[in-house]
Amino acid sequence: MILMLAGLVLFVAVHVFSARRDLRAVAVEQFGLVPYRAIHGVLALAAVLLIAYGFGMWRAAGPTQLWDPPVGLRHFTLLLMLVASIAAVAALVPSHIKAWLKFPFLVAIKTWALAHLLANGDLPTIVLSLVILGWAVYMRIQAKRRGAPLPVAPKGWGGDLVAVVGGVVLYAALAFWFHPYVVGVPVMPG
Repeated sequence: MILMLAGLVLFVAVHVFSARRDLRAVAVEQFGLVPYRAIHGVLALAAVLLIAYGFGMWRAAGPTQLWDPPVGLRHFTLLLMLVASIAAVAALVPSHIKAWLKFPFLVAIKTWALAHLLANGDLPTIVLSLVILGWAVYMRIQAKRRGAPLPVAPKGWGGDLVAVVGGVVLYAALAFWFHPYVVGVPVMPG
């Protein structure tokens, strides 16, 4: 539990710092852009590793089950994760989806967190999902406050096709490979 919580604190701190453009500007001026990005990247990666390792240890220790979600919510979660996967890929390509969502990667993260809150009743997943959901909501508010540029829809629909097909591929990889073999929890009936 402690490792996951430490990772979450580090993850949120690193990203809140970078969202505060005044603080970021001082750090970039002091260290330079490339060293700042390297430090940010190393700290963010360390945070993700702490979260993942700590989460695994907490779950392996026999987590507290706070509630038992109905099967229907677990099925709904599969649909939400498809939406999250498409939104994540849409963040990478110019598309109407990207323009409509404005900040598609944050939409993907918020959808992921909500989906996992609905489908899981164990304390480690609830803590992880709530912290990540809160962080993503904060980042969206910060992006709006600072007037972050919004994506513009392209003329064609090729980017949308890439987002949908890529999202379906990502979804399949997460559902059929990542979740059962890395997380250790199969999500598809088999």
